[in-house]
Formats: sequence, C-alpha cells, structure tokens
Amino acid sequence: MAKRQQTFEEKLLALEEMVQKMENGNLPLEDTLKCYEEGIRLSRELNASLSDAEKRMLELSGSELLPMEDAP
Repeated sequence: MAKRQQTFEEKLLALEEMVQKMENGNLPLEDTLKCYEEGIRLSRELNASLSDAEKRMLELSGSELLPMEDAP
C-alpha cells in the first residue's frame, strides 16, 4: 500500500514540532541529529512547494506579480 503524501500544512506542523523538541534540550544527541536531518529535509520540501506555488501564481496572473525575491 502506498504511503499518503503529507500536505504542506502537515509538513510545516511536523517541522515546528521537531524544532520544539530540539529547543527543549532533552533529546539525546543521536535523536537531536535525526530531528535535525528530518527538519532539513522538510524545510527543503516546504521551500520547493512555496516556489512552485509562486510560479503557478505568476503564470495564472500573467506575470503581473513580482516574484518574492524582487518585491520591495
């Protein structure tokens, strides 16, 4: 059975939970490293999703919007 793909919001919530666990300072080093690695992976996926959404919005608007990096 195929694993269900997490939504953007689920990934963001998971990332926030990992950050809280690491900030508490109660995790063993190995668990902290695992959380960090997973957090980096989620962060990259979230950034890619945001970039894709921005591209779609620009396409739909006829490129009337400025990309985020060009906004004042």
